[in-house]
Formats: sequence, structure tokens, C-alpha cells
Amino acid sequence: METLTPAEVAAVLGVSPNRVRQLLREHKLMAVPGSGNSRIPADFLQDGAVLKHLPGLITVLKDGGFSDAEVFEWLFRADDTLPGTPVEALRSDRHTEVTRRAQALAF
Repeated sequence: METLTPAEVAAVLGVSPNRVRQLLREHKLMAVPGSGNSRIPADFLQDGAVLKHLPGLITVLKDGGFSDAEVFEWLFRADDTLPGTPVEALRSDRHTEVTRRAQALAF
């Protein structure tokens, strides 16, 4: 998995590194668990923006009681029925099914 620093993410998004850290605090972006908010998956960015529907999906899972590590693991867990991972599904604009599954897990 390719990861980026907050400064690299800031350059892609056209914002300051402080804004990236704020997005991490607000759970609109996630860093790799254990990296201390220093490594963010490149898959969370698309076309110069945060992956569409990612912040809402993180919120659904966090509100459902998932820890940061559990959210991260779920986003990157291969699922033959999707197919692929939830992040891959988001990147290919199949967010409805991913969100439905997250809601079913969280409640």
C-alpha cells in the first residue's frame, strides 16, 4: 500500500499540512494505525481530493463503535462479494453498496 505524509497529502489537496491534520482529527481522513498520523494511504485520495464518500463511511463505522484500527482494517479487507476491498469499491463509484454494508455492520 502506498502511503503519503501529511505534507504530501497537503500538496495533492492544495491545502496546508495543518488542514490535513485537522481532517485526520475530524475523521474525514485516516492514517495507518500505529503510524501516529504520519502515513495516509494514497488510495484515500482521488483526482486531487479526499475520496468521495470516505468521510461519511468513516463516520458510520465510528458511530457504530468501530475503533480506528477496526475501521482501517475493514476498509482494506478483501471481499469477494464486492469484489475487492471497500476502498476499491469507493474508488470505482460503488459507494451505495459499501455504505449499506457499513450501516448493517455498525448497527
